Amino acid sequence: MRDDVLVNAADIARLADVGRAAVSNWRKRFDDFPPPVGGTASSPAFSLAEVERWLRRHDRYVEVAPLERLWQRLRGSTDDLRLGEAVADAGAVLLGEDSGLDEALVREIRQVGRAEGAVAAFDGICRRYLDLHSRRLLATPPDVAGLMVGIAATAGGTVLDPSCGIGTLLLASGGSRVLGQELNETTARLAGVRLRLHGRRARIEAGDSLRADAFAGTRVDAVVCNPPFNERGWGYDELTSDPRWEYGLPPRGESELAWVQHCLAHVRPGGLVVIMMPGTAAGRRPGRRVRGNLLRAGVLRAIISLSAGATPASSGAPDLWVLRRPEPGDEPPSQVLMVGAGEDTALAERAWRAFDGGGEPPAGSRVVRIIDLLDDEVDLTTGHRLAAREPSSGFAVMSDRLAALTRALTPPRLDARPRRDAATTTVGELVRAGVVAVLQGPIKLPDGDDLPVLTAKDLLLDRAPSGRTADSPGSVRVEAGDVVAPLLTGGGSVPRVMSRAGAVLGPQLLLFRVDPERLDPHFLVGCLRAGGAAGARTGSATRLEPRRTPLPRLPIEEQRRYGEAFRRLLAFEDAARELREISDNLVAAGIDGLLDGSLTPE
Repeated sequence: MRDDVLVNAADIARLADVGRAAVSNWRKRFDDFPPPVGGTASSPAFSLAEVERWLRRHDRYVEVAPLERLWQRLRGSTDDLRLGEAVADAGAVLLGEDSGLDEALVREIRQVGRAEGAVAAFDGICRRYLDLHSRRLLATPPDVAGLMVGIAATAGGTVLDPSCGIGTLLLASGGSRVLGQELNETTARLAGVRLRLHGRRARIEAGDSLRADAFAGTRVDAVVCNPPFNERGWGYDELTSDPRWEYGLPPRGESELAWVQHCLAHVRPGGLVVIMMPGTAAGRRPGRRVRGNLLRAGVLRAIISLSAGATPASSGAPDLWVLRRPEPGDEPPSQVLMVGAGEDTALAERAWRAFDGGGEPPAGSRVVRIIDLLDDEVDLTTGHRLAAREPSSGFAVMSDRLAALTRALTPPRLDARPRRDAATTTVGELVRAGVVAVLQGPIKLPDGDDLPVLTAKDLLLDRAPSGRTADSPGSVRVEAGDVVAPLLTGGGSVPRVMSRAGAVLGPQLLLFRVDPERLDPHFLVGCLRAGGAAGARTGSATRLEPRRTPLPRLPIEEQRRYGEAFRRLLAFEDAARELREISDNLVAAGIDGLLDGSLTPE
């Protein structure tokens, strides 16, 4: 192990609790910033000891947490190609097992494990490892993993993931016994250690699931899987007569349909499979025969379209396919569920629960007759099927909503007068005077499901907090009356006054906590909005500089008058945005209804 631990720019930013751009700026501005001692020209490495001394000299030092220092020492103990083995060894130490690590590093791991708890310590190391290898280790996002295991009803059962990676889905499953297979031996070992540390009864095997099935003949209660997409060399030639292809030989270019049938081969009758699929797999011509057979047999029960980025394996918007192996003697169902969930994973789970229980699914989803899908294409793409949902009813509902919005779409009355120059102050001056405090949460929040997190997307859509995290040092709790603004302006998101308390502030957001007797929060929102107006007009992403934001010097009564005008203007903007969306949907529903006969002209 090297005595001098090396760190890169991203590590320094995390240590100093600043953005990566700040580190780049320090290197340019300060001649005494430590020179690189390793790495490459595009990714230089620096001495941690020298960086810490520099941060102290410039009064920028943030005490390095023991877990962070352990990660840097662990990373410095080997090269990046073998780092996964070192991470797995660290987990073995925390389990009380032997490892191949240096004895001094073993002592430090045990010390951090005692202080942080073995599970928390290893989860922290795993997060750092995932961040470092995010392009290779394609972990399922926590909200999507929660949706998949929720639909599959995995809690308490025996669960299989035949493409388990580092065990993210199996960990989320709550299964009483979990089985996994992973192609990469190091990743498989890492998954096993991670699951055992979390108290799971786990059996993880290394190997190619399609070519060398480690669980041949095993049937489980549920299968969850986020397989690799678009694999050309998945084994088509040697697996042509494999008994798993119960619903047809998967075409050479349709590896995902091989994974679907592999998963079905391992679930008991009545058990569920929830598998991530690329959106294109729903309509590609070569796969239409297999898709048709899955529908005819009543195996394919739902297709749920997610948002782009819901799986790191694809830049497009993927789907979740929900499949159920029929019980002997079951009558094949005549309908399938289609859901356009996007980022709303709660909608997807509500729609599935309603459909599975025989109820009416919510808006944004539709029950489609299987016979209507069995044409020459067997196109299961959700988009146009959902657009055609009950046009007459949808048209009437949207017409009523449009009328209500139009009545409410009234901007505040503002009187014109000669322009005058008012004395101004800045947010920075108000901070120094104790009128307002500016807070920012950690760059990354720990995974968890106890506390709601207000995300930048929630702020944009003015909706309830959708993220989840665990309680951790440095997190910022939102209070009613706080002002929250996006750190980057120009993406459509605007500052807002919070009406509800309790959520944790998410990344890329700033919180302004005001003294309401000296500064009106709605007045501050208007001034912050004006400060980010250039980025909003051009659509470019610019960093908000809150302390430089100017504010007119006004008495609190005048601030409240102006604040109410700002509030009504931004409410008008929200209504106008919703009006545009409803107008587009109204036109589409009207055209569809006129063409299919469910609407007629007056």
